[in-house]
Amino acid sequence: MSRYLLLAVVAGCQLVVAGGARAVDAPLPEFMAGTWMMEQGAEWSDELWSDAKGGLMLGVARTGFGTELKTWELARIERKVDGSISFHAQPKGAPPTEFKQVLRSADSVEFANPANDYPQRIRYWRQGQLLMAEISKLDGSQVMRWNYRPVIPPRDDR
Repeated sequence: MSRYLLLAVVAGCQLVVAGGARAVDAPLPEFMAGTWMMEQGAEWSDELWSDAKGGLMLGVARTGFGTELKTWELARIERKVDGSISFHAQPKGAPPTEFKQVLRSADSVEFANPANDYPQRIRYWRQGQLLMAEISKLDGSQVMRWNYRPVIPPRDDR
């Protein structure tokens, strides 16, 4: 009987190790990394996303009109110990709201939180050189969309 117990323990350890390997391998949406800007007349919006390191991407966003700031947000995308990926939004520094990754491809990602009032869905995807972003209710209503172009910071040639 002790041999069966030993086999069960070994099998359990293999599952834990396999789960750990899965967490390390879970890809973050690195296609979002960079500085992005959208301008439509006097309205503007920008997002900055860090490279994926240590299972984490950090983001900041601002929107405004002319010289006036309308709103801002802190965000992070992280890989959890169980291998799942989540987006955490903090509008104006509020406590974070978690949105779990529900879809992923090489150049798109979607997060959802049905319990949140609005948004319930957050989606990012690349369309050529543009980074597209969209928030909505789960049923696709109340859509807001941004189409960001990449911003290349000026070089200091001194």
